[in-house]
Amino acid sequence: MELPTIFQGESLKRLLQGTVVGAVVTVAVGFNWGGWVLGSTATKQVEVGAKSAVVAVLAPICADKFRQASDASANLAKLKDESSYQRAAFVDKGGWAIFPGSDEASAGVSKACAAILTDLK
Repeated sequence: MELPTIFQGESLKRLLQGTVVGAVVTVAVGFNWGGWVLGSTATKQVEVGAKSAVVAVLAPICADKFRQASDASANLAKLKDESSYQRAAFVDKGGWAIFPGSDEASAGVSKACAAILTDLK
């Protein structure tokens, strides 16, 4: 059985060919299945995670502010009467998702707060 032409020749030439092929395969496997990412992708993932963490912390506080309000039961009934896509705006208008130090609700807090409240009985 004769070897393919890529494997014939001087050993240094074959060593370099194997190194190049090995590097290409390593990079391909690393990015496709090994979990490697570029720095920009890692930065985006960190930003998304940080925003999710903020929402996870602030949404229960918003729901508690809503329940502590004097007219909570009436507001809860109004919230449940709203369509699902307008509930976050209702929470925004009520001011329950606005916290000290900011003039408006953090992105996603109103929606998560409304979801917590509508799950209440």
